[in-house]
Amino acid sequence: MNPPAVACVGLGGNLGDAAATLHAAVAALARLPRTRLLRASRLYRSPPWGPQDQPAFVNAAAALETGLEPRALLDALLAVERDFGRVRAADGSDRWGPRTLDLDLLLYADAVIDAPGLRVPHPHLHERAFALVPLLEVLPDATIPGTGPARLALAGLAADQVRALQPVEAAGLPRPPPQALS
Repeated sequence: MNPPAVACVGLGGNLGDAAATLHAAVAALARLPRTRLLRASRLYRSPPWGPQDQPAFVNAAAALETGLEPRALLDALLAVERDFGRVRAADGSDRWGPRTLDLDLLLYADAVIDAPGLRVPHPHLHERAFALVPLLEVLPDATIPGTGPARLALAGLAADQVRALQPVEAAGLPRPPPQALS
């Protein structure tokens, strides 16, 4: 068994009470086997990345310490999405459409993975303020393998993309008490 790795998960949603869904999803991440929630960011409202005729998104990030391998962690994230009513189109046609919950594996330690259905770091992480701002809140010294420090990626984005993020709440998501990896 490998030692635990620090992973970062991006959370988003824009259907129903997205803020409540993200709070509940963070709690679900904290319950994943062999995984401990280290930190969760506050919530941010952001304009849709794809089709503009949909509600604004609410986004956050969670830093996890996990003993799960990357594929097993991704499978667990997809199961959490399904538990929250997310249905993915088999052909990917809903890629940037509205959703109850979207969980993206942004980083997994310093791994670079390019396998069917699993790309780490997330291939668009360095381009998206709605992912970088919460990521830096939970992992201030994060480095994106192959790109460099996340803070430099954020500094390179257009100012209007960063300004478009609006905090939904002043405090971060609730942080559960520390737990042992099980």
